[in-house]
Amino acid sequence: MMSKINAILSLLQGCNNLKRLHKIHAVVIVNGYQGNPAISEKLLNFCAISISGSLVYAQLFFNQITNPQISAWNSMIRGFSKSPNPLEAILYYNRMMFKGKCCPDNFTFSFVLKACEKAKVEKKCRETHGLIIRIGYGEDVIVCTNLMRSYAGNASIEYAQLVFDRISEKDLVSWNALISCYSQAGLHEETITIYRRMRILDVGLDSFTLVSLLSSCAHLGALDFGVEMHRLANEKGFSDNLFVGNALIDMYAKCGSLDGARNVFCGMRICDIFTWNSMIGGLGVHGRGDEAIVLFKRMLMANIRPNSVTFMGLLCSCSHQGLVEEGVEYFHIMTSQFNLKPDIKHYGCIVDLYGRAGKLEKALEIIRSLPTGDDQVLWRTLLGACKIHRNMEIGEVAMSNLVRLQSVNAGDYVLLAGIYREAGDQEGVARMRKFIRSQRIKTTPGWSWIELDNNVHRFVADDKSHAESEEIYVKLKEVICQAIQVGYVEEESLMPVACSPMKWLENLGSYHSEKLAIAFGLARTPRGTSLRIVKNLRVCRDCHSFTKFVSKAYNRVIIVRDRVRFHHFRNGLCSCKDYW
Repeated sequence: MMSKINAILSLLQGCNNLKRLHKIHAVVIVNGYQGNPAISEKLLNFCAISISGSLVYAQLFFNQITNPQISAWNSMIRGFSKSPNPLEAILYYNRMMFKGKCCPDNFTFSFVLKACEKAKVEKKCRETHGLIIRIGYGEDVIVCTNLMRSYAGNASIEYAQLVFDRISEKDLVSWNALISCYSQAGLHEETITIYRRMRILDVGLDSFTLVSLLSSCAHLGALDFGVEMHRLANEKGFSDNLFVGNALIDMYAKCGSLDGARNVFCGMRICDIFTWNSMIGGLGVHGRGDEAIVLFKRMLMANIRPNSVTFMGLLCSCSHQGLVEEGVEYFHIMTSQFNLKPDIKHYGCIVDLYGRAGKLEKALEIIRSLPTGDDQVLWRTLLGACKIHRNMEIGEVAMSNLVRLQSVNAGDYVLLAGIYREAGDQEGVARMRKFIRSQRIKTTPGWSWIELDNNVHRFVADDKSHAESEEIYVKLKEVICQAIQVGYVEEESLMPVACSPMKWLENLGSYHSEKLAIAFGLARTPRGTSLRIVKNLRVCRDCHSFTKFVSKAYNRVIIVRDRVRFHHFRNGLCSCKDYW
């Protein structure tokens, strides 16, 4: 009998597909071994957890177990926590607790907390947290790590911090979890602050630490700090790690250093699809569409199959450089050659491609011909293109559809008001202003930040909160004077009527955030130093013009990353060639 049981266990060990499992299960039933705990556990494990398994079959099998033990419950909870339906994991956990015959262990808690994170049910997370404390798992590092991630995934970063603070013996895993929580929550400055606390306590770091920190560097545009992380990766022997390499490429590209991204890319011993996608996307946001296409062809020659993200990067690359024909070609290749179905983001790229090129009628035709129906993102993209090309008629069409979809935001009204203003339609401008005031609509505040001496300095329009605010405004007035002397004139649409440039200089109504960041950078860095600015919104035409003339007046390279792309300003010119 034992030999037969061992033979079945051996078969289960080597099982790699569901069809074979069905045959083994039949043998188990015929021989009456379904009650054997070792066999039933392996059968359930395969069905619930294996990539080749089936949760539906696992449920059928689980329901045949008369008295399931904790391992069986854990298999079901774990399987559903990783599935597209994580609420089922919580339901199995509730059933187990209701029956009261099994006590949850650290694995149970880890799996159910993962389900709470995916299903976005903070209330259940807090309830589970209470039980964790009551039955003595409040100091278990694995459980607490998952608890932190669950809170962070439910936008409760303060609770994640409290869990971390109460761990008496914090190890690298718990520190990594905290860093990951802050990074994924978009609190990137705080992420770097936590790392500095780690360094003071001499905790050390590993590849997981580096990936999270490099992600925060990429979002902040903190190149100096990213370079420091690269140096540490080399010193600690993590530079050959695939995930670290991919994060380094992404960091360098998003911090404005294409050369840095290329150097890492060319030095990678092993590349995966994420490596190629990061480099193609990086070239795209820097306006190097032709280079992105060359790299895409190299990727195909290396027998790497592109995915939908690859084509997103490729289409954006074409859009930023005005490569309309090439972009349309790759959009069709995506389906015809690689059998990839475009989603709304890909259609958004095509609308953007036509819109930036001034082919607004074609962009409108694309939206109206979509088999899946229109979408607010597409109409908003078209509205932005109408602002660029000052097309009031199609702009009103886009706006009316946003209203129809009940998805209008403050930025949309501001865009349409700008279109009316540039068309000389003062009545339209007044109508938009009145509507914004009556509805108490608030726009997203614009901010810019600059990294100096490993510290990130953030500014908003007319900012007076910086410790060196007085010096910054004195410097900015000097910078404006220098820019005017080499040809800068504020955009007419923004300048008050009958106001000379010098009078405007004395009575300027609003200093945009990037102007403050540039002035601060010029005041605090030696001649010849490049300035790197990060913005959360698209740069306006006036600030784009201003930065061009500042780069000429001060003989500086100024790199600005806005919401859409990079602008490299040098000697009065921009890398975008005013195509943005």
